[in-house]
Amino acid sequence: MSNRTIEVFLNGESCLLPAGSDLADAIEHWLSEQQIPEKFAAAINGEFVPRSAYADTLLGSGDLIDIVAPVGGG
Repeated sequence: MSNRTIEVFLNGESCLLPAGSDLADAIEHWLSEQQIPEKFAAAINGEFVPRSAYADTLLGSGDLIDIVAPVGGG
């Protein structure tokens, strides 16, 4: 893998990741930086991604990634 990076946006904030990163790689990175909640859902460019597909979902430069925590209501 080359040393190139891609720019993605996590909840509107710019983040640099290695080129070839998938969603699972990105989440692992962000969890280590504690930028996302323990329980969450993920979407890329407005499309929900099931957890089972995180490792198969390659990220591209400019992707908009939304990480959201569930909200209880009543």
